[in-house]
Amino acid sequence: MLETKQPEQWVKPYGDTLADGRVQLSFTLPVALDERAKEGAKRLAAQMGLDEPAVVHCEDMGQGFSFYVVYGQCKHQVDLNSYTVVKPEYEVMDKDGINALIAEKMKRRMVVVGACIETDAHTVGIDAIMNMKGYNGHKGLESYHEIRAINLGAQVDSEDLVTRAIEENADVILVSQVVTQKNIHLDNLTKLADLLEAEGLRDKVILVVGGPRISHELAKELGYDAGFGVKSYAEDVASFAIHEWIKRH
Repeated sequence: MLETKQPEQWVKPYGDTLADGRVQLSFTLPVALDERAKEGAKRLAAQMGLDEPAVVHCEDMGQGFSFYVVYGQCKHQVDLNSYTVVKPEYEVMDKDGINALIAEKMKRRMVVVGACIETDAHTVGIDAIMNMKGYNGHKGLESYHEIRAINLGAQVDSEDLVTRAIEENADVILVSQVVTQKNIHLDNLTKLADLLEAEGLRDKVILVVGGPRISHELAKELGYDAGFGVKSYAEDVASFAIHEWIKRH
Protein backbone atom coordinates (compact mmCIF):
# COMPACT_ATOMS: atom_id res chain seq x y z
CA MET A 1 0.00 0.00 0.00
CA LEU A 2 1.39 3.40 -0.97
CA GLU A 3 2.12 5.78 1.86
CA THR A 4 0.19 9.04 1.73
CA LYS A 5 2.32 12.10 2.34
CA GLN A 6 0.89 14.48 4.89
CA PRO A 7 -0.02 17.94 3.61
CA GLU A 8 2.38 20.70 4.51
CA GLN A 9 1.60 22.68 7.66
CA TRP A 10 3.72 25.81 7.69
CA VAL A 11 3.70 27.97 10.81
CA LYS A 12 5.33 31.21 11.91
CA PRO A 13 5.32 32.95 15.29
CA TYR A 14 2.22 34.99 16.08
CA GLY A 15 2.27 38.40 17.79
CA ASP A 16 -0.12 41.11 16.65
CA THR A 17 -1.67 39.43 13.60
CA LEU A 18 -1.62 35.83 12.36
CA ALA A 19 1.75 34.71 10.93
CA ASP A 20 3.35 38.12 11.40
CA GLY A 21 6.45 36.45 12.86
CA ARG A 22 6.60 38.75 15.87
CA VAL A 23 8.81 37.36 18.64
CA GLN A 24 10.42 38.52 21.86
CA LEU A 25 13.78 37.27 23.10
CA SER A 26 16.06 38.10 25.99
CA PHE A 27 19.79 37.75 26.53
CA THR A 28 22.72 39.08 28.54
CA LEU A 29 25.81 40.79 27.13
CA PRO A 30 29.14 40.90 28.99
CA VAL A 31 29.38 44.69 28.77
CA ALA A 32 28.07 47.61 30.80
CA LEU A 33 24.79 49.17 29.68
CA ASP A 34 25.22 52.15 27.34
CA GLU A 35 24.02 53.27 23.91
CA ARG A 36 26.72 51.30 22.09
CA ALA A 37 25.69 48.11 23.90
CA LYS A 38 22.00 48.72 23.10
CA GLU A 39 22.84 49.11 19.42
CA GLY A 40 24.92 45.94 19.61
CA ALA A 41 21.93 44.06 21.02
CA LYS A 42 19.80 45.21 18.08
CA ARG A 43 22.44 44.17 15.56
CA LEU A 44 22.81 40.76 17.17
CA ALA A 45 19.04 40.24 16.90
CA ALA A 46 19.19 41.19 13.22
CA GLN A 47 21.94 38.62 12.65
CA MET A 48 19.69 36.03 14.34
CA GLY A 49 17.17 36.61 11.56
CA LEU A 50 14.85 39.21 13.09
CA ASP A 51 13.58 42.08 10.95
CA GLU A 52 13.11 45.51 12.53
CA PRO A 53 14.56 44.55 15.93
CA ALA A 54 13.96 46.94 18.79
CA VAL A 55 15.28 46.91 22.35
CA VAL A 56 12.11 47.25 24.42
CA HIS A 57 13.77 46.78 27.81
CA CYS A 58 17.31 46.82 29.18
CA GLU A 59 18.90 46.75 32.61
CA ASP A 60 22.39 47.28 34.00
CA MET A 61 23.33 44.08 35.84
CA GLY A 62 26.49 45.54 37.39
CA GLN A 63 30.15 44.55 37.08
CA GLY A 64 30.21 44.79 33.30
CA PHE A 65 27.01 42.95 32.38
CA SER A 66 23.71 44.12 30.90
CA PHE A 67 20.37 42.48 30.12
CA TYR A 68 18.17 43.07 27.05
CA VAL A 69 14.67 42.25 25.86
CA VAL A 70 14.39 42.58 22.09
CA TYR A 71 11.24 42.57 19.95
CA GLY A 72 11.33 41.81 16.23
CA GLN A 73 9.89 39.94 13.29
CA CYS A 74 11.06 36.40 12.53
CA LYS A 75 11.70 35.71 8.83
CA HIS A 76 11.46 31.96 9.07
CA GLN A 77 8.68 29.39 9.15
CA VAL A 78 8.56 25.62 9.70
CA ASP A 79 6.53 22.78 8.24
CA LEU A 80 5.19 20.82 11.23
CA ASN A 81 4.58 17.77 9.02
CA SER A 82 8.14 17.59 7.71
CA TYR A 83 9.54 15.71 10.72
CA THR A 84 8.64 13.20 13.41
CA VAL A 85 9.07 13.55 17.16
CA VAL A 86 10.30 10.62 19.23
CA LYS A 87 8.10 10.04 22.28
CA PRO A 88 7.26 7.11 24.55
CA GLU A 89 4.25 5.12 23.38
CA TYR A 90 1.88 4.34 26.25
CA GLU A 91 -1.60 5.14 27.49
CA VAL A 92 -1.75 7.95 30.02
CA MET A 93 -4.18 6.97 32.77
CA ASP A 94 -5.55 8.76 35.82
CA LYS A 95 -4.47 7.94 39.35
CA ASP A 96 -7.26 5.46 40.02
CA GLY A 97 -6.54 3.62 36.79
CA ILE A 98 -2.83 3.45 37.55
CA ASN A 99 -3.43 2.12 41.07
CA ALA A 100 -5.82 -0.51 39.76
CA LEU A 101 -3.41 -1.68 37.06
CA ILE A 102 -0.48 -1.93 39.48
CA ALA A 103 -2.61 -3.95 41.92
CA GLU A 104 -3.83 -6.25 39.15
CA LYS A 105 -0.53 -6.86 37.39
CA MET A 106 2.16 -6.49 40.07
CA LYS A 107 0.05 -7.68 43.03
CA ARG A 108 2.24 -5.51 45.26
CA ARG A 109 3.26 -1.87 45.53
CA MET A 110 5.55 -0.45 42.87
CA VAL A 111 8.76 0.96 44.38
CA VAL A 112 10.00 4.25 42.91
CA VAL A 113 13.25 5.84 44.13
CA GLY A 114 13.87 9.41 42.95
CA ALA A 115 16.53 12.08 43.35
CA CYS A 116 18.30 15.08 41.89
CA ILE A 117 21.77 13.68 41.36
CA GLU A 118 25.30 15.01 41.83
CA THR A 119 25.58 18.81 42.26
CA ASP A 120 22.00 19.59 41.20
CA ALA A 121 20.32 21.25 44.19
CA HIS A 122 16.99 22.07 42.54
CA THR A 123 14.24 19.87 43.96
CA VAL A 124 11.32 21.57 42.19
CA GLY A 125 11.20 18.91 39.45
CA ILE A 126 11.52 15.79 41.58
CA ASP A 127 9.11 17.21 44.18
CA ALA A 128 6.51 18.02 41.52
CA ILE A 129 6.44 14.36 40.48
CA MET A 130 6.95 12.61 43.82
CA ASN A 131 5.64 14.77 46.68
CA MET A 132 2.11 14.21 47.98
CA LYS A 133 0.86 17.65 46.91
CA GLY A 134 2.35 17.32 43.42
CA TYR A 135 2.12 20.29 41.08
CA ASN A 136 -0.51 22.31 39.22
CA GLY A 137 -3.39 20.22 40.55
CA HIS A 138 -1.70 16.90 39.73
CA LYS A 139 -1.01 14.87 42.88
CA GLY A 140 2.46 13.33 43.22
CA LEU A 141 3.44 9.67 43.45
CA GLU A 142 3.33 9.73 47.27
CA SER A 143 -0.46 10.01 46.97
CA TYR A 144 -0.73 6.77 44.96
CA HIS A 145 -1.55 4.00 47.44
CA GLU A 146 -0.09 1.34 45.13
CA ILE A 147 3.26 3.15 44.83
CA ARG A 148 5.99 3.36 47.46
CA ALA A 149 7.64 6.66 46.52
CA ILE A 150 11.05 7.37 48.08
CA ASN A 151 12.30 10.91 47.40
CA LEU A 152 15.97 11.26 48.30
CA GLY A 153 16.02 14.99 47.54
CA ALA A 154 18.85 17.00 46.02
CA GLN A 155 22.61 16.63 45.51
CA VAL A 156 22.51 12.86 45.79
CA ASP A 157 25.63 11.05 44.60
CA SER A 158 24.86 8.56 41.85
CA GLU A 159 26.57 5.84 43.88
CA ASP A 160 24.26 6.55 46.85
CA LEU A 161 21.20 6.49 44.62
CA VAL A 162 22.18 3.10 43.20
CA THR A 163 22.85 1.74 46.69
CA ARG A 164 19.45 2.89 47.95
CA ALA A 165 17.73 1.47 44.87
CA ILE A 166 19.32 -1.91 45.61
CA GLU A 167 18.30 -1.74 49.28
CA GLU A 168 14.71 -0.90 48.38
CA ASN A 169 14.56 -3.40 45.50
CA ALA A 170 13.37 -0.51 43.32
CA ASP A 171 11.28 -1.08 40.24
CA VAL A 172 11.84 2.47 38.99
CA ILE A 173 14.65 4.99 39.37
CA LEU A 174 13.50 8.53 38.65
CA VAL A 175 16.11 11.24 38.14
CA SER A 176 15.57 14.99 37.85
CA GLN A 177 18.12 17.30 36.25
CA VAL A 178 17.40 21.01 36.29
CA VAL A 179 20.93 22.44 36.21
CA THR A 180 22.22 22.17 32.64
CA GLN A 181 25.01 24.74 32.39
CA LYS A 182 27.81 23.50 30.12
CA ASN A 183 25.75 20.31 29.63
CA ILE A 184 26.63 19.02 33.11
CA HIS A 185 23.35 17.08 33.08
CA LEU A 186 24.67 14.88 30.28
CA ASP A 187 27.73 13.91 32.34
CA ASN A 188 25.59 13.22 35.41
CA LEU A 189 23.06 11.09 33.56
CA THR A 190 25.74 9.12 31.73
CA LYS A 191 27.50 8.41 35.03
CA LEU A 192 24.33 6.98 36.59
CA ALA A 193 23.54 4.79 33.59
CA ASP A 194 27.11 3.48 33.56
CA LEU A 195 26.97 2.68 37.29
CA LEU A 196 23.76 0.69 36.87
CA GLU A 197 25.30 -1.17 33.94
CA ALA A 198 28.41 -1.98 35.97
CA GLU A 199 26.26 -3.32 38.81
CA GLY A 200 24.29 -5.51 36.39
CA LEU A 201 21.10 -3.61 37.29
CA ARG A 202 20.33 -1.71 34.14
CA ASP A 203 17.89 -4.29 32.76
CA LYS A 204 16.31 -4.85 36.17
CA VAL A 205 15.08 -1.30 36.77
CA ILE A 206 13.02 1.15 34.76
CA LEU A 207 15.23 4.21 34.41
CA VAL A 208 13.46 7.55 33.87
CA VAL A 209 14.78 11.11 33.70
CA GLY A 210 12.98 14.45 33.70
CA GLY A 211 13.94 18.09 33.37
CA PRO A 212 13.47 21.28 31.36
CA ARG A 213 16.03 20.27 28.72
CA ILE A 214 15.13 16.59 28.65
CA SER A 215 13.42 14.91 25.72
CA HIS A 216 12.53 11.26 25.19
CA GLU A 217 14.95 11.11 22.29
CA LEU A 218 17.83 12.42 24.42
CA ALA A 219 16.97 10.02 27.25
CA LYS A 220 17.07 7.03 24.91
CA GLU A 221 20.43 8.15 23.53
CA LEU A 222 21.81 8.24 27.09
CA GLY A 223 20.57 4.72 27.85
CA TYR A 224 17.38 5.59 29.74
CA ASP A 225 13.95 4.09 29.18
CA ALA A 226 12.07 7.38 28.99
CA GLY A 227 12.54 11.13 29.24
CA PHE A 228 9.99 13.73 30.32
CA GLY A 229 10.23 17.46 29.73
CA VAL A 230 8.12 20.43 30.80
CA LYS A 231 4.37 19.95 31.38
CA SER A 232 4.89 16.36 32.56
CA TYR A 233 3.12 15.13 35.68
CA ALA A 234 3.08 12.15 38.02
CA GLU A 235 0.42 10.34 35.98
CA ASP A 236 2.65 10.54 32.89
CA VAL A 237 5.58 8.95 34.70
CA ALA A 238 3.47 6.36 36.56
CA SER A 239 1.55 5.38 33.43
CA PHE A 240 4.78 4.81 31.54
CA ALA A 241 6.30 2.88 34.46
CA ILE A 242 3.48 0.36 34.86
CA HIS A 243 3.14 -0.18 31.11
CA GLU A 244 6.91 -0.71 30.83
CA TRP A 245 6.84 -3.13 33.78
CA ILE A 246 4.03 -5.14 32.17
CA LYS A 247 5.93 -5.24 28.87
CA ARG A 248 9.01 -6.66 30.59
CA HIS A 249 7.11 -9.22 32.61
